[in-house]
Amino acid sequence: MRPQEAMPPVWQIVGYKNSGKTTLVCSLVERFTAKDVRTAVIKHDAHDFDIDHPGTDSYRHRKSGASAIALVSSRRTAVIEERETGLDELIGRFSDYDFILVEGFKQAEYPKLVIVRSLEDHALASQLTSVQAVVSWFAADVVQGRMELQQGSVPVFGVDDIDRIAEWLLRNHGH
Repeated sequence: MRPQEAMPPVWQIVGYKNSGKTTLVCSLVERFTAKDVRTAVIKHDAHDFDIDHPGTDSYRHRKSGASAIALVSSRRTAVIEERETGLDELIGRFSDYDFILVEGFKQAEYPKLVIVRSLEDHALASQLTSVQAVVSWFAADVVQGRMELQQGSVPVFGVDDIDRIAEWLLRNHGH
């Protein structure tokens, strides 16, 4: 168990819709898991979502008015609450993990990898705070290796450089 004051590294993966955020997060989780780095993922969903469905007991509990439901088995726990939960609270719940990846929450102040799929997306990287690196869809010869942002120069990785991105995160920012 991790000491209370030592939180795991938290990294945001941000970009516009269909930029490859989920693909990058899943690829990083696979690399981290292969290195025995227990990784938690928090995803922001701009739409309403349901994880319980008609016919299930949890659906019936929620429809009857329960404000919170916990589903627990020997291998898995799910908590469904009828409220929005802040990012900091969620991160606190995952403090026992080795690494936390956050998909979305663009305006939060955690270190970010920004995915750039088109030239217009470069503006996003310049508008956000705490950008530590850019992941680009452009060909390797177009990616100059570093990008100048208001907060200084940051490394640029190709979208397929998953191993390099994972190693960079773990070497420079992991435990």
